This record gives sequence, structure tokens and C-alpha cells, in this order.
Amino acid sequence: MSPETAARYAAAALPRYTSYPTAPHFQPLAEQDYRRWLAGIGAAEALSLYVHIPFCESLCWYCGCHTSVTRQPARLARYTGALLDEAALLAAALPAYAGVSALHLGGGTPSAIGAAGLARLLAGLHDRFAFRDTAELAVELDPRVLTPEIAAALAEGGINRASLGVQDINPAVQQRIGRVQSNEQVAGAVAMLRGQGIGAINLDLMYGLPGQGIAQVEASARFAAELQADRVAVFGYAHVPWMKPAQQAIDSAALPDAMARLEQAEAAAAVLEGAGYLRIGLDHFAWPSDPMARAAAAGTLRRNFQGYTTDTAPVLLGLGASAIGRAPAGFAQNLAGERDWLAAVAEGRLPVARGRALSDEDRLRGRLIERLMCELELDLAAVPEAVLAAARPRLDALRADGVVAERRGWLLVRERRFLRHVAAAFDAYLGQGPGRHSQAA
Repeated sequence: MSPETAARYAAAALPRYTSYPTAPHFQPLAEQDYRRWLAGIGAAEALSLYVHIPFCESLCWYCGCHTSVTRQPARLARYTGALLDEAALLAAALPAYAGVSALHLGGGTPSAIGAAGLARLLAGLHDRFAFRDTAELAVELDPRVLTPEIAAALAEGGINRASLGVQDINPAVQQRIGRVQSNEQVAGAVAMLRGQGIGAINLDLMYGLPGQGIAQVEASARFAAELQADRVAVFGYAHVPWMKPAQQAIDSAALPDAMARLEQAEAAAAVLEGAGYLRIGLDHFAWPSDPMARAAAAGTLRRNFQGYTTDTAPVLLGLGASAIGRAPAGFAQNLAGERDWLAAVAEGRLPVARGRALSDEDRLRGRLIERLMCELELDLAAVPEAVLAAARPRLDALRADGVVAERRGWLLVRERRFLRHVAAAFDAYLGQGPGRHSQAA
């Protein structure tokens, strides 16, 4: 592929395909419809929980999450209590189910509610839902604010996997993104968690940041490998200041161009693969012994709003302001505003605002896109003729450019870095509506 063609692909704006249809195509959703979806959950179906805690002590400029800065104990306690009230509402709306197989605390920074708040939240969730003994309980953490008390509360509450945001270890890059943290802080956080028995550690890195070059990306990848993280995610920075005003603090002129981003992503991958990690999907790396690597090998890897996951539960319940969940019938997203969400919960209402009921075609296309994103190949015999015919013009162009190949009835992705382009060939909604997306590489 010529550099010009690669740059054209890299610069295109496409969804990340953590759902299908993607969030820009959600529509208003009534509470009674969501309750009907929940009532239709089968007794043999497991649940997964996502709890959104949208608070941080300071705002990182690159962040694309729904979050705000606060250190007000009363506000944090009120939000934590409302999460447990929402959990009770959801639990009451559910029929029999086959236990909770996964919990993910995200944000923001979940530790913003403090050790006591985390203990209260985790105990309350266990009171309201039946967790499987084998459940994976994960949390996202900022190493700068992790304390021994917080680590102990997490362990006591059953947390067994933690993701730490590293982004880049270079001080100059950190200054440009408003996230300054030392290597010692990160290493100390990892040691603290492992000392509490939380042995499964994920580290999140980024490329495409202002002032970043290949040397910086490689150094960060080596640092992650030296800490022996079980999984490493290498995300491309999504510069979307029209959606996230804090990103206006980042000098767009200092951002690497499309080709530089591609080179950075491949440089990080080379370091991690050289250290023994297996490359998984679009942007993840894992030790061969890690459950994610085993799921990828077995064909059971999944993708949801938290990215790649080993959890196969057909139901994901979202708790908290702006949280997104999924029932077999469709997607549901909570009210985004904290006050609106609090008011709905206080009134005993499920605080759902919008979502998307799934048609049979949506489910089919969603499965095709997920398998491509997870396995980088697709059995074309499993694609209905009409769907394949609609995708054929894009697939033919991708094949002509060397992004995909077709052999013995299978579609094979040859250029992993343009995986989102391949998935987009099966997206019937692409280009419809006002949605704006980040660069595809």
C-alpha cells in the first residue's frame, strides 16, 4: 500500500464499533419500553454490570469520557447512594437470571468516591444482585490518587482486575495533555494492587498525542512490558474538541499527522509483541495465559462499550449518569445530566433517556461487525446475499487496496490498522444522521 493510500485510510472518520448501531443512532427511549425489555430477560441469561462514576479530582485534557471535577464529599456520597437506589430499581425490574458474570467500575475515576464509598458501593451491589463465584470485577484507576486504603477497599469488595491509565511516560508529552505522573507512581500503584491480591493488571497507553513520536511510544510500551501487565491497550487519541471542550487546551498543531499515528501504533505493537504479548483485535495485547488471549483463540472474544472483553453475558446493565447498557431487545442509555439522573432515581424511575430497539437485521449486522473486530476474518457463507451485495462495493475497494483478501469463501483482514474500515462495509447506518467520529487510525 502506498503512503498516500495509507494516509487516506488513516484520516477517515469512522465509529469504533463498540456497539451496532452506534450511539449517534440512538433515539428517545421510554422507561416502560426499557422495563419491558428487562422483563423479557430469560432465567438462563447472565448479567454484566457497568457502573459509571463521572468524577475526577482534576481533568485530563485528552479525556473523552463523561466526567466532571469535584472534591465535594456530600455530592460524592449522594451519587453513590443513588447508584445503589438505581441498582435496587433494576433488580426489582428483573425476572430470574443466571447471576452476574462481570462488573466494571468506570468513569471518570471510580476511586473519587473514596475508600468508604467504594466499600459501600461494592457491598451494596452484592446485596442487590447475585454474583457468580467466577465473576470478573474490574475497576479503572488513576495511579496518581490510588491509596492503600482504596486498594484495600477494592480487594475487600472483590475487585480482581484493575486498569491503570498511563497514556505516555514522557514528561513533556504529559505536560501537553494535562496528566503528569511519574513512573514511580504507576509502578507503586501496580505493586499496591498486587499486594492486596488484585493480580490482574491492565495498562492503558495512547498514541497520537501532542508532541509524541515513535521514541516516546516505544518507551511507554517497554515500561508496560517491564511492569508485566497482563493486558495492554494502545488507543489512538481521538481529538474531538467539538464534543469535549477540555480538548481545546490541546494544541492541535502539535498533533501527529495520520501517517505518524500509524507508525506510532505499529511501533508500540512491535515492542509488545517482541516482549511476548499476543496482539488481539484492533488495539489490545495480552499474555498468552491471560483469559483474553484464550478467548481470542477460542473465538469467544466479545466487544462492548468498554472495548474488548471476555464476558459473554447477553445482558449489560448500565448504572449511573450517561451509562449505556444492552438487553437482548436493544440498547439503553441513561440520562447524561447528573441532576436529571438523580431526580429520576429519587422518583423511583429507571433513568433511561435514549436507546435503540434492535431489528433482526441490526442483530445480524452487529454479529458480523463484532466477529470482524474480534477475529479479523469472516465466513462469507454466513452473510445473507442481500447484506453481502450491499457491502460488496466497499469490500472490492478494500481488496484492491490490499486491506482485505478473500480465500475459500472467507474474508481475511490483511491490514489490521484499518479494521474499522472493514467493519464499516457492513454498517447500514454509516453516513446517516449527525454523528461525527474520530480518525480510523
